[in-house]
Amino acid sequence: MPETFEERYADLLQNIEAAIVHVHRSDPELLDYDVDAALEALVSGYAAEKLGRAPKPLALAGRRLAVYEAVRHVCEWRLGREPFTAGEPALGDPVSVDDVLACCKRVRKSAERWTKQRGRQGYLTFVAQFLP
Repeated sequence: MPETFEERYADLLQNIEAAIVHVHRSDPELLDYDVDAALEALVSGYAAEKLGRAPKPLALAGRRLAVYEAVRHVCEWRLGREPFTAGEPALGDPVSVDDVLACCKRVRKSAERWTKQRGRQGYLTFVAQFLP
């Protein structure tokens, strides 16, 4: 039986969601809408890169920017472009920009679903229960 999207990308999805939850735990006022805006900017930026275009200027601040920076750092690490921690080598088996795009879109879709079902922090509350 073919593996599901979640099975295939479990590690990358978990990395992205762990970055989001880390920001949320540092700032409990973070909302799902902030996560959505950050993921939208990431999807836009990586899609532009894939097409060889310049990304749109970033119009994020505060909580949204914090989520963007945390998730982007994880994505850049998984792409093999930068180390996770200063002084460490970059990741040896990088993922593709297509993988990052697909996972950011999937997390965004999940956030949208849980926001509709459980309100302004529905996604954050849901995903936080699965991460240490």
